[in-house]
Amino acid sequence: MQDTVQKIIIDTDPGQDDALAMLLAFASDRLEVLGVTAVAGNVPLALTSVNARKVCELAGRTDIRVFAGASEPTDRPLVTAENVHGKTGLDGPDLPEPTMPLQPGHAVDFIIETLLAHPPGEVTLCTLGPLTNIAMALQRAPEIADRIGRIVMMGGGFFEGGNITPAAEFNIYVDPMAAAAVFASRAPITMMPLDVTHQCLTTRSRLQAIHRLGTPVSKAAVELLEFFERYDEAKYGTDGGPLHDPTVIAWLLKPELFSGRQCNVEIETASPLTEGMTVVDWWQVTDRRHNALVIRDVDADGFYALLTEHLARL
Repeated sequence: MQDTVQKIIIDTDPGQDDALAMLLAFASDRLEVLGVTAVAGNVPLALTSVNARKVCELAGRTDIRVFAGASEPTDRPLVTAENVHGKTGLDGPDLPEPTMPLQPGHAVDFIIETLLAHPPGEVTLCTLGPLTNIAMALQRAPEIADRIGRIVMMGGGFFEGGNITPAAEFNIYVDPMAAAAVFASRAPITMMPLDVTHQCLTTRSRLQAIHRLGTPVSKAAVELLEFFERYDEAKYGTDGGPLHDPTVIAWLLKPELFSGRQCNVEIETASPLTEGMTVVDWWQVTDRRHNALVIRDVDADGFYALLTEHLARL
């Protein structure tokens, strides 16, 4: 990655881990956040569109435009994750209700208009939730596929399996049809699966390092992560839980922390048993077209050092 400023749109369903990803992006002088688009996922859209603005205000970034997007998946009822994220989606700290307004217009229109207004390849889409908004944009304006610099997404799993079913990761499971459309779009994709995020545990020592920053943002970040980790600590029996979405932003800022390979990824949309599964041809056993850079490993200590250093700037 060059050291030049990258223009990004963050598509998100906050979510404590989404909040940390947004804070990481806001803290970087190498990323220009053109806007944040909310989608239904971890909690319904009415909450994710509020939560996105709460995080902007926590970071002092009331200049960021926030748009509301899809309130339901492409062709199925919405599945949410209050059991993980709490009833608000951002349970943990007591964040005030936002005063900054939602922008007029739909998130999908903003995505399309922004991509068409910039030269091809200049805008990166950072997707932290279900891919409904992105698929809707591609369906409405197929020409934007050639203008997307890259889609960097948190979603899926292969050797690690799933986290909402044995086969499926949550973001993909919520809207498999949208994910299938995105992977078929021929836009460049970098995929951050559970195999990577499960290496990034919120251990006690890592949270203590963030806490020692001693700022209102770091305090809120620790409270978010302490709430978020409790579910996965009980589930997996680990010291801390996986931190998913900030890996998307970390890859943009410091790709040398990560390793992976170009693969074909297909999305299962029909099987009741494996719906939402990301079928990754890691071993190259088919001749299907490579459509994603699939990340498998991360320097977790380096990742947390990057996150902590950036949180100190806010």
